Amino acid sequence: MEIRKPFLVVIKSILSLIIGSLLIASSLVLVRSTPPTQLEQVLETGELRVLSSNGPTTYYEGPNGLTGFEYNLVKGFADSLGVRLILEDESNLDSMLSAVENKKYHFAAAGLSSLESKNRQLSFATPFMEVTQQLIYNNRKGQPGDAEALKGKEVLIVDSASHKERLTVLRANFPEIHWREVDAEMIDLLELVNKGEADYAVIDSSAYELNRYSYPRAQLAFDLSDPQALAWAFPQSQDNSLFAAAQDYLNSIRADGTLARVTEEFFDRHIQEVTTGEAMALTYRLEQRLPQWLDDMKAAATEFDLDWQLLAAISYQESHWKADARSHTGVRGLMMLTKKTAKAMGIKDRENPQQSIYGGAKYLRLLLERLPQRIEGEERLYFALAAYNQGLGHLEDARVLTERMGGNPSKWEDVRKYMPLLSKHQYYSRAKHGYMRGWEPVKFVDNVLNYHKIIAWHQQQEEFRLATTGAGNRISLNSTSDNKPTADNQAEANPALSLL
Repeated sequence: MEIRKPFLVVIKSILSLIIGSLLIASSLVLVRSTPPTQLEQVLETGELRVLSSNGPTTYYEGPNGLTGFEYNLVKGFADSLGVRLILEDESNLDSMLSAVENKKYHFAAAGLSSLESKNRQLSFATPFMEVTQQLIYNNRKGQPGDAEALKGKEVLIVDSASHKERLTVLRANFPEIHWREVDAEMIDLLELVNKGEADYAVIDSSAYELNRYSYPRAQLAFDLSDPQALAWAFPQSQDNSLFAAAQDYLNSIRADGTLARVTEEFFDRHIQEVTTGEAMALTYRLEQRLPQWLDDMKAAATEFDLDWQLLAAISYQESHWKADARSHTGVRGLMMLTKKTAKAMGIKDRENPQQSIYGGAKYLRLLLERLPQRIEGEERLYFALAAYNQGLGHLEDARVLTERMGGNPSKWEDVRKYMPLLSKHQYYSRAKHGYMRGWEPVKFVDNVLNYHKIIAWHQQQEEFRLATTGAGNRISLNSTSDNKPTADNQAEANPALSLL
């Protein structure tokens, strides 16, 4: 039977389609048989899994969520990839390095040095910091000049491979050097030296910079080692795509100044005491800056049943009455509100002075109302101020610790005594919200109360001056005029303002 040509054309077309489909399918199989790189896997899953250890230089819970020096760097890397950071805690160094070595996590970020991980299959990224081993002494006992002065003295160290290695080298030249390992953290060694209960201690420069203001008698004698690099530890692998991405990120934040800024924010900052000079600066700013925001503070104080002078003291502690003030932790404005707090308080623009003042006042009132009823009288204010600085979670941890230590959890004098202990591992490891910079809320409360006294005294003096000399043309602290002076107008009246 004769087959017509049109029919043959149809058959050939169908065969071509089948063959084409098979070729496409086979090519897809070939493509899919090539596994995605580690970087591609991270991008596909949308997660970066990192091991760390809760602590002062790594990560901890702040009033607006997780924060910390190394956390900010790791979070920045995750953000640069557009993925979510999954951070898990592991306090045991061997367990941490083993988990990374076995590729259960993408990398570890916990102030790691290659000296701590010998004989492991790990690759260390570009260092983000260098630390030096330092000898600490009590300034009442005289400063040792060199390692020879350690003869016959006991030197305390933590369980650190690098510290033991360095002292072993020194012992070759000075056989009489003795040291004792202490099951504690470096901050504990600082405290022992500060109290005069230890001759000397060896700690890392990062730990000293972070805590030296809390232990003024524990001071630096001299460096014991050359700088040692700290870096993220990745599992060794032929696939270095994620490692290379981390290298690019670390190099970029070093080049654009981000790394230097974050380092300075966490290690070079401390809360200033109210010194004579600071009090003088406050008095000057009382006259030049505060009048701009005074009516708004009084209005917010009235609405939320607060003392406007207290709001003024908080905002001075937070921003020195600068409407555009910012912090490395993301807080902004006169009252330094976090994004989370501002949203909860219904604030859309944290740098808008009126909104910031309103939001800060509303938040303080909320804290006052959420405190346990057994906290009474002025104690509620002290606790609310501490919560304003660190959050209710950390405050409750401090109260629990105070009760466990035999103190009264409803008395600020007792809680302030034990709150700084939450910067030590033996205490924060048992706390629900983990590590906190426990000395900061204590300083915060002290400073706010001192500023409040100065503002109140200045107000009294101003009222007395007006009562005895007449109102004149000067703007007073109790002015309720709608014609509030602007920063520009005041700068024209006093050129020195442009320097502040």
